[in-house]
Amino acid sequence: MAEPLRLLCVLAHPDDESMGTGGILARYQAEGVETYLVTATRGEYGWQNASEPNPGPEALGALREKELLAAAQVLGLREVNFLDYIDGFLDQANPVEVIAKIAAHIRRIQPHVVVTFGSDGAYGHPDHIAISQFTAAAVVRAADPAFVDSYPPYSVCKLYYMVVTQHLAELYRQGFGDIVMPVDDVPRTVVIWPDWAVTTCVDNSAYSARVWQAIACHRSQLPNYDRLKEFPASYHQEIWRRESFYRVFSLVNGGRTVERDLFEGLRS
Repeated sequence: MAEPLRLLCVLAHPDDESMGTGGILARYQAEGVETYLVTATRGEYGWQNASEPNPGPEALGALREKELLAAAQVLGLREVNFLDYIDGFLDQANPVEVIAKIAAHIRRIQPHVVVTFGSDGAYGHPDHIAISQFTAAAVVRAADPAFVDSYPPYSVCKLYYMVVTQHLAELYRQGFGDIVMPVDDVPRTVVIWPDWAVTTCVDNSAYSARVWQAIACHRSQLPNYDRLKEFPASYHQEIWRRESFYRVFSLVNGGRTVERDLFEGLRS
């Protein structure tokens, strides 16, 4: 029997897995790929509902953990792990420690493909940028024989960054409004990648309904859920059907042709 392919997503907050990578997680799980998630925080400071009192970081973190685990069941994730850092402060964590934790998961799981945020953090979110940098470093660390932990060195075959295209940004704006995040008194907004910079575009049309089901598990993050669920099926089909990526590196393929499969070059 052939060895199963393995996909690992390393992300910052609960809901990132559904909003950002729900399509690939649902699709590849259905195809028999083993799917794994490492989430850096529990989103303790991500209260979105201005109409109700904030339950506080501890209670909110516990709630968002439950939401993530519910979404993971919908998406068929094989395993979910938390790194136990605090929402909003990931960029201030000890980098050696964070990188070592992620590298240990990589060595243990031995994923063929790793997916994380792009270097721009999608819209400049410091936690997203931090997990991107930590994950890229951890991929290098996991392959380094000089790094000693409980597992032997392991080389990831392919590393991808999630990216936002103009088309996706417009769809998000329709459903969620404009995303603006002030950082150091400077407003940051969605960073749009030109189509020519996208290396990989995965069609998840058959799994759009499951992605929306997973997203709906994150009710604490969807104050406008009632409005969103009334959007026509065509909207949900369109916004969740395609996910785009930048191939940071691959040990098995390359070139300018746009990939349609994260595991291109790895299938027998």
